[in-house]
Amino acid sequence: MPLRPLAAALLLLPLSLAAQDAPQPRLPAIDKPLPPAADRTARANVMLADYRYGDLLWENDRTAHRVYGHALEAHEPPSGSGIDAWGKNVAWPFMDRQLKSGDQHGFHGEGIDHYNVGTGRGAGGLGIWLDNKLWTSRNFVRHRILRNGPDTADFEVDYAPWPVDVARKVWETRRFTLPTGTHFTRMVSTIASDKPGPLIVGVGIGRKPTGSEGEVTIDKAKGLISWWGPDVGDHGRMAIALRVDPAMLVDVVKDADNHLALLRVTPGKPFVYYSGAAWSLGNGGFRTRADWDRHVGAEKVTFTVPPRGPNH
Repeated sequence: MPLRPLAAALLLLPLSLAAQDAPQPRLPAIDKPLPPAADRTARANVMLADYRYGDLLWENDRTAHRVYGHALEAHEPPSGSGIDAWGKNVAWPFMDRQLKSGDQHGFHGEGIDHYNVGTGRGAGGLGIWLDNKLWTSRNFVRHRILRNGPDTADFEVDYAPWPVDVARKVWETRRFTLPTGTHFTRMVSTIASDKPGPLIVGVGIGRKPTGSEGEVTIDKAKGLISWWGPDVGDHGRMAIALRVDPAMLVDVVKDADNHLALLRVTPGKPFVYYSGAAWSLGNGGFRTRADWDRHVGAEKVTFTVPPRGPNH
């Protein structure tokens, strides 16, 4: 028998009230709100912050990142090639206005930068693993923006040659692609070498980027490392994850600074991996470690190298 309109409304009412009663994250107190965004449309964005030592910033409606420019090496040694992750609680770009505020680490109403990369790999930086040590590059030296939104941020960076002990030198080009609607940036890395033979590449997540150890989930069969950061008072938690090709995975280890997925790589042959990030008080609704782990495990990934071009 069909429900009358009033009866249907009464059945729906408890669900509506339950949704309204669901706990919402309590954001930090706002210190000096940012200047209003000129456009509050959700979009993906990539830009060079030439006013801030040449950092590259990219974000979408859910997550935000940067890599550090070459000029920062002299200003903040030993600046390196780890990947920074910011939390955000708005769908439109905010990183440029946050940096220009003069207080990038404060909460000004749209997001927060309390993730300290240091000399670690941050959210998906890499290095060469040899003799139980990670050999890493300095900051990127060149960049090419392939697509600046509105649906995808897509760019490449080059890392100058760096030594792997005294055995060899390597250098890298890496492509970063972040569409809207996801917490994951796809990386396509091509590492060249002055000598032949395979390399073991360590793709990492920083162990203590917000002050102390977080909780780590490892699933080698899926090529998954998921990190749920410690609660940092009213700043909440950061969450980071890696998805790598299980067929390339040699092991998952840790050094003093990082959790590392070790991959067997052929010089000159590109390979794909994914780096994801979220903020427990921000977009995405990840309030528990279980929420984040489920999402990371369900993320649709493909390790086929995409064609190079601005529309891919």
